[in-house]
Amino acid sequence: MSGGVLLRPWRRSDAPAVLRAFAPAEMARQSGGHPVTTEADALDWIARWERERAAGTGYAWAAVRAAACATARGEAARGEAVQGEALGCVAVTAVNQVHGCGWVSYWTTEAARGCGVASAGVRALARWAFDDLGLYRLELGHRTDNPASCAVARRAGFTAEGIERGKLRYGDVRHDVERHARLATDPVNFG
Repeated sequence: MSGGVLLRPWRRSDAPAVLRAFAPAEMARQSGGHPVTTEADALDWIARWERERAAGTGYAWAAVRAAACATARGEAARGEAVQGEALGCVAVTAVNQVHGCGWVSYWTTEAARGCGVASAGVRALARWAFDDLGLYRLELGHRTDNPASCAVARRAGFTAEGIERGKLRYGDVRHDVERHARLATDPVNFG
């Protein structure tokens, strides 16, 4: 648990929450290029994460409030069952065991934005990735015009490393991205 947020694997019963999360137009970019507009799409989104987990290339967790999980003990990221509606998603993908690196992403539902769910979820994800996956470096990036995502990264202990110019394209518009990273040896991991 981190900041009142627990992580648990996504499950089929989360399909309605996933569908609600992807309803706002700005969430379309978070779907990995696969629109989530029907319950079948939501089930497919969950199944893709199950396949990533089985392949060892990506791990997505549903972030839920600890208050909704009174019966849970410990962190879901350690494999324990946790109940509660998903308020967001934190994930580590592009897992490279040779170099001990992974790429972090996150989103929250509209109702959970500004409540600390994303930063608490990313902190818990980082601890799990360092401790259980044995990764050394976690990276993430956000558009430079997204200060809320930057704040999440900083509160989760990720240090800004630089700007990647014109990295993302949405429609006809290119966006600069600020890269952040957190190492297993960073002091934030020992406090």
